[in-house]
Amino acid sequence: MELLSLNLGRPTPSPHTDQADGVTGIDKRPVDGPVRVAAPGPKGAAGSGLAGDTVCELRHHGGYDQAVYAYAREDLDDWEKELGRPLPNGCFGENLTTNGLNVSDALIGERWRIGSEVVLEVTSGRIPCRTFQGHLGERGWVKRFTRKGATGAYLRVIEPGEIRAGDPIEIVRRPEHGVTAAMQFRAVTTERELLPRVLAAGEALHPETLAQARTYVAAQSATAED
Repeated sequence: MELLSLNLGRPTPSPHTDQADGVTGIDKRPVDGPVRVAAPGPKGAAGSGLAGDTVCELRHHGGYDQAVYAYAREDLDDWEKELGRPLPNGCFGENLTTNGLNVSDALIGERWRIGSEVVLEVTSGRIPCRTFQGHLGERGWVKRFTRKGATGAYLRVIEPGEIRAGDPIEIVRRPEHGVTAAMQFRAVTTERELLPRVLAAGEALHPETLAQARTYVAAQSATAED
């Protein structure tokens, strides 16, 4: 398993974003040199965990629990066949394009060591948005991406440091609860009945998912009591 490509984004004008200044950092491009990775700060006030990477829409992206986004090259290859077009590393807005790692099936709370220093922890799958659809130029992309469920994974930074393309990736912790990034994604999008099951991942969940699951369970319990 390796980090095939390390991708950073710069602010780029786009008609497909709700950001007030009309720019987005979704168009990420591979870089050669080492990049510093560190916990960026709380969502809404801080962006990417990678130095030099821009997150423009802080309401929905970035912060401690979405510090880094990873997507598997194997899933990009699958999409290439389905869409009939080349999809270069970084084109899904991912910071890390991986090789040999089933990212969407990574467990919530699973930890990866990248290179010799950095440790990241899986928090959630990626929910597609209008900016993503506009960036790819594919009609109905949000529904199509959701239906396929190859979400990739957001990660928080556990141990900071530097990484670069070509670094090995090692899974150093794999929980036993069975809650994957793909399951978490389905629970918060198309299969809300899964929300009680994702609670098995506990505090490793993205805080928004944890709160949503607890609210759902409480509502179900109240309904059952009536």
